Amino acid sequence: MSSERRHVTSPTELRALSHPTRLTLLTLLDEEGPLTATEAGERIGESAANTSFHLRTLAKYGYVEEAPGGRGRQRPWQVVRQETSIPGDELSAEATLAANALLELIRERDAERLRAYGRTRAHYPKEWRAAANEMRLSLHLTAAELAELNERIEALLLPYVDRDQRPGTLPVSFGLHAVPTRLPADQDEGDVR
Repeated sequence: MSSERRHVTSPTELRALSHPTRLTLLTLLDEEGPLTATEAGERIGESAANTSFHLRTLAKYGYVEEAPGGRGRQRPWQVVRQETSIPGDELSAEATLAANALLELIRERDAERLRAYGRTRAHYPKEWRAAANEMRLSLHLTAAELAELNERIEALLLPYVDRDQRPGTLPVSFGLHAVPTRLPADQDEGDVR
């Protein structure tokens, strides 16, 4: 993955990302590699013109770019490799609404991926069924320990990100939700520090 870490705080950019078709295109290009608008449109059930519009919008914000080897309508698009974060404490009220819409869409898609795997699990070879994992743990951590844990997990995963497709590999969705489950005892919901 690129060493660039992109902090997204613009409400316009966040709204652009939260469009379902654009998020689908980003996932498709990430998993399958460069595709033309026509190829991508066929895979997601959209017209080439509509797909092209959404790809150009993603390119405007630097999320996709033209891949080498094409011209005109036959130009392939590829994902721009970068780490994207949405720093919640730095967002305006408008950006917060857009970020919440984007994050909700991403969470819904993550849940659907898990449901789809549950429906199709029996069709995977035994080694893939054995390797796949869902884990739920209840940990008791300080805020500093949680931050450290997240940094260590990210460092562990980074070598596996953005590797070329190789024989025997499949795209794997790895999601992590490490959030507190209740407010501290000395704080109520109206008390924001």
